[in-house]
Amino acid sequence: MLSYEIDNCTGYKLIAGIDEAGRGPLAGPVAVAIAIMPMDDIIEGINDSKKLSAKKREKLYDQIIAKAIDYSVQLVDEKTIDKINILEATKLGMQNCIKSLKITPDLVLIDAVKLDTKIKSMSIIHGDALSYNIACASILAKVTRDRLMDEYDLKYPEYGFKKHKGYGTKAHIEALKKYGKCPIHRDTFIGHFV
Repeated sequence: MLSYEIDNCTGYKLIAGIDEAGRGPLAGPVAVAIAIMPMDDIIEGINDSKKLSAKKREKLYDQIIAKAIDYSVQLVDEKTIDKINILEATKLGMQNCIKSLKITPDLVLIDAVKLDTKIKSMSIIHGDALSYNIACASILAKVTRDRLMDEYDLKYPEYGFKKHKGYGTKAHIEALKKYGKCPIHRDTFIGHFV
């Protein structure tokens, strides 16, 4: 997981990775995370969050928080997503992450999104599978969003958010058709379902 940083980031001491979770769901916010990880104290088992079990992500989340030089997780809600679109909402979350850091990185690695930032940045396709720092950020974003969707499941149990985290599964679409939308649904994503 460190090969990208080793091969492409020589000369940079503090490298941050940024990734998001929740661009595709029909409900809930998009979660964006940034992590500056020490390069001399690697956490075993770090990988793209989508390739890890929920249990493994939870365990790694705690380790990332404990070892991070600095990190931030930002949420951009469904109303903002509807207003400015999901790509712009993701970029807003990324900018908010960078602004909220206490330590300024020398370089920011971003998973697949080009971002206009004052700090030197690189956009990497499949960055969450190639870069250690991006993979750490992807775990922070995914765990944060999943926990929030579990909370929403208690508030709106008829939609089954705990199971599908807001993604457009058959069960979720059937619930939308039966109950209509709830306050956390993205209007621009559910138009043809309700």
